[in-house]
Amino acid sequence: MSDELKFQKKEKYDINDLLMIVKKLRSPGGCPWDIEQTHESIRQSMLEEAYEVADAIDLNDEAGLCEELGDVLLQVVFHSQLSAEENTFNFLDVADGICKKLVSRHPHVFSNVKVKNTEEVLNNWDAIKKEEKNHSTYTDTLESVPKAFPALMRATKIQKRAAKVGFDWASIDGATDKFYEEIGELKEAIKDKDQQKIEEEFGDLLFSAVNISRFIGVDAEDALGKATSKFTNRFGKVERRAIESGKDIKYMSLEELDSIWDSIKHD
Repeated sequence: MSDELKFQKKEKYDINDLLMIVKKLRSPGGCPWDIEQTHESIRQSMLEEAYEVADAIDLNDEAGLCEELGDVLLQVVFHSQLSAEENTFNFLDVADGICKKLVSRHPHVFSNVKVKNTEEVLNNWDAIKKEEKNHSTYTDTLESVPKAFPALMRATKIQKRAAKVGFDWASIDGATDKFYEEIGELKEAIKDKDQQKIEEEFGDLLFSAVNISRFIGVDAEDALGKATSKFTNRFGKVERRAIESGKDIKYMSLEELDSIWDSIKHD
């Protein structure tokens, strides 16, 4: 075994140790599971680890955040190792790329560009990014939003980019009117029992709801997440009330459940 793959337990590890550990896991005689993985097979893991970081932030869990950031870093190193084995890029290329991007997009820090406020910083960032990505049209900027984003997040980002060039409602009134218009169109599709049209109109309704969220300064993804958590919490209270009365909610009528739900809602 080469010297670079010799492993010795240490009191404190660093990024070089992580690079070596992952390389060893992927090498002959390493871990059978790790050796079998591909970019595609661990794609979902990257998404899950990122959400676990977000969860630790929401919970204000510093120890958890440290751990979850390590899991994300592992994903970066693992993907880099996979590509290094294919001689396409390695971890140092990843680090080099992000350093160059940060320097390029902060000319007010690393060059002589002057800015007055955060708005000018963001405008410069967008302009530099558009040039770097070779976006020749505004449509290019919309199409560059990853399709892997959660749908509400992607809709919000695309709407914001369209709004930057003036393609937006003049006020929230236009957005809310469109929302109610979409409800009507969805009702018609349901009435016609056209499943394809139902899906299309339901999507339009959600998209119009995101438009409203932008005007009222609410993050649609975050708001839906909180609403879902609120439902889960209330559902749990309903079930506990039912258990306390010796009942199983599965066999209770909707009227009974609604009655408990309403009482909890107004507690």
